[in-house]
Amino acid sequence: MSGQCVITREIAVAEGVYAPGHLGELTQIVPFEMVDAVLAECGAVQERLRKLPARVVVYLLLAAALFEECGYPAVWSKLTGALGALPIPKVTATALWHARCRLGARPLRALFDLLRGPASAVRTTGARWAGLMVVAIDGTYLDVPDAPATRAHLGKGSNRFTTAGYPQICLTALVACGTRAVLDAAFGPRTTGETTYGRRLLRTLRPGMIVLLDRGFAGNAFLEHTAATGAAFLARLTAIRKPPVLLRFADGSFLSRIGTLEVRIIECKITIATTAGRHIGVYRLATTLLDHSAHPAIELVKLYHERWEVESAYFEIKKTMLGRRVLRARTMPGIAQEVYALLTAYQAIRVAIADATMATAGTDPDRASFSVALRAARDQVIQAANVIAGTTIDLIGAIGRAVLDDLMPARRQRTSPRAVKRPLSRYAYKSLRVDRRTYKATISIDILSTNPISP
Repeated sequence: MSGQCVITREIAVAEGVYAPGHLGELTQIVPFEMVDAVLAECGAVQERLRKLPARVVVYLLLAAALFEECGYPAVWSKLTGALGALPIPKVTATALWHARCRLGARPLRALFDLLRGPASAVRTTGARWAGLMVVAIDGTYLDVPDAPATRAHLGKGSNRFTTAGYPQICLTALVACGTRAVLDAAFGPRTTGETTYGRRLLRTLRPGMIVLLDRGFAGNAFLEHTAATGAAFLARLTAIRKPPVLLRFADGSFLSRIGTLEVRIIECKITIATTAGRHIGVYRLATTLLDHSAHPAIELVKLYHERWEVESAYFEIKKTMLGRRVLRARTMPGIAQEVYALLTAYQAIRVAIADATMATAGTDPDRASFSVALRAARDQVIQAANVIAGTTIDLIGAIGRAVLDDLMPARRQRTSPRAVKRPLSRYAYKSLRVDRRTYKATISIDILSTNPISP
């Protein structure tokens, strides 16, 4: 004789037509009160109560950023799937489109402005170097649909034969290297260039930070504007630049000048040895940290490697969340709305990860898997779980416990050859004989203190 087991659970969500407006456990990071305040500030509160109140539409957009493989009707089904006992209104794809158009991009931008930040404390492992918060600026590109509106505003890539590919926007972000949280972001047509958007991010820099910059941001004007914020910088210079040697320091670095700015130059040779061979590269770094005894050259060279954390953040947004997909929106206002929703959802997950790792002493946020956190966040949305915090506050939560239960091992010294990030065929490397394996590496750093690097 077979038996039956019935499992019931209570779900606490908002009342009435507001019930579908949630983000699972992430709602505790993006609470109702925050969303309502943003809507009121932007003048986006509905004049009459509809099936889709503005608050619900905000959460719909944030949930869509977690489920990029789904259309908006499918996202609506995930938000309402666990609310079967409630009288949830039926909505159409057209109604969802009109609701998104009514809302606009301003509330999502304001919400991102409230959430953006380092998501770290003074004690967070890896967040600071020599007492300075380590941040980095870099840009990337996002594909948007090849629609008439986007093509007219953004154009397309071209060569001397034809145009090809999707229209793209340039996204430039200021990222906290210790947590990969986004401190600020700016985006727009690719033709404008990442340095132009990068200048908008300088408003967020302040004393007590050190910003890592690659060669694309190492122009005289950009470095001078960066130094004017009071933040220190560590920037890689191009090989063709030969700053004058004004004074040589004991650690091999030397005092120099870039434009009107007094800087310290570090020239080094980095050797990477693997079973596949050796690779040697020469680098020139410039910094406003002029005290060689407090900030030795060898330590600054090691620190510069942290710049790759911004690339890891972009990988998590473009590969883990977007799955290398094209954005959904086909209009410029819709693209802005979608990008701010994507950044806000990413930041909420990063806050959840930071809360979990800070609650466990000595845990480096680098060991937290973003993929695990994203899957746990999705599960909480589908189950409409932990939407409203109980009387006892759980600082870790279901997402944090999933992350802490599946921590990655400490980072190893590895290297892999550079390859086309998005080839026409994922199997093309076989016919082209491209080596895409990852190798264990031994890295040695030599400070060049005699002869400047030749171009």
